Amino acid sequence: MIRNAYQVAVTEDLGQQAAAPADVAAGEDHIAPAPRVSVQAFCETVETAAAVQAAGEDRRLAKAHVKIQMGGMTAAIEAYRASATPNVIIIEAEHRAEEILGGLDQLAEVCDAGTRVIVVGRVNDVTLYRELTRRGVSDYLIAPVGTIDVVRSICGLYSAPDAKPVGRIIAVVGAKGGVGASTVAHNIAYSIGRDLSVDSVVVDLDLAFGTAGLDYNQDPPQGIADAVFSPDRIDTGFVDRLLSKCTDHLSLLAAPATLDRVYDFGADAFDSTLDTLRSSIPCTVLDVPHQWAGWTRRLLVSADDILVVAAPDLANLRNAKNMVDLLRAARPNDHRPFYCLNQVGVPKRPEITPADFAKALEDQPLASIPFEPQLFGTAANNGQMIAEVSSGHKTAEMLRQLAQVLTGRSEVKRKSNSLLTPLLAKLMKRSA
Repeated sequence: MIRNAYQVAVTEDLGQQAAAPADVAAGEDHIAPAPRVSVQAFCETVETAAAVQAAGEDRRLAKAHVKIQMGGMTAAIEAYRASATPNVIIIEAEHRAEEILGGLDQLAEVCDAGTRVIVVGRVNDVTLYRELTRRGVSDYLIAPVGTIDVVRSICGLYSAPDAKPVGRIIAVVGAKGGVGASTVAHNIAYSIGRDLSVDSVVVDLDLAFGTAGLDYNQDPPQGIADAVFSPDRIDTGFVDRLLSKCTDHLSLLAAPATLDRVYDFGADAFDSTLDTLRSSIPCTVLDVPHQWAGWTRRLLVSADDILVVAAPDLANLRNAKNMVDLLRAARPNDHRPFYCLNQVGVPKRPEITPADFAKALEDQPLASIPFEPQLFGTAANNGQMIAEVSSGHKTAEMLRQLAQVLTGRSEVKRKSNSLLTPLLAKLMKRSA
């Protein structure tokens, strides 16, 4: 038999599988990334080969090595007669059930223990599926398959069965320096921990000038620098010791905010730290500084959700559009990045309207946060969050709504940004 650690559960109706749209809603299809594994696909049609090729370029399979060749079951059996099998084999079989099962029996003779097999076929039959699982096949997909089907199937092999996915990573970045992206990120993380009761960590990635320690009124002796400069020591216990507790459900991985060293990083500098956080923390909020380097691009592309914070001016509009367009292209199987406007309504300042932003970015902002210097200044000087200064303020409610959307706890409402819309709708219904 082809052996595997466990068999992935599938829906009873195998014919209901379909490719997910590119711009799916937040939280609708959270798929945990796969580890460093080798995947080899043996396809019979160019359509399936293209889907596997696109899946190999998806951010969730960034660590996996995916190889494709044509020939289906016959080619797979021939290939492994004299060579070791990879971690995962994908086989497309456009045959009848008996031929598929016979081919798998031959493959089992040359297949290494621990190799997991995914079969792509056109036979929609529960009896066949039961026979496949009895032989140790990990998953069976009904052709034609989409890119997200392949991603979900491979990643599902390395997720615990019957467990909710953990390790959601949210990246918050400013379209321009000084737009308040760090303040928004810190308040969102605070709301996730306090209002949603989700264990969370906020990571301040601006190592030279980070403000998370000030905003949370914390001065931890250790933080993200200790992790990034000691990659060989990274494990759950080590990272836990670096965390500073802010609330019952929120911890901080602070930046040193000192200039005694130069913070130049390679593109993968933060990979081991984030992998550890993802494996043990339900939600991680990344406060990404406004700079464009290999590591910032990598963090944004690999995040589960992205929020771009912009002020209502022309430079922010240009930068936000450039960032959203690039991230959409780099993440074709994810929903589009979110964005919000901040510092809206500065007196005597000409501003670009939310409608113009929506037209240029082809999407409505999640929120338009008003310019409130007294509120934000008081919070910053006291080391408090907006909800601590004024829990009932409309800005605090906006930040709570952002936290809900980014964690998949609330639907995205794109038609209107007004918090009064539900009330107005009820009043109009009564008057009618």
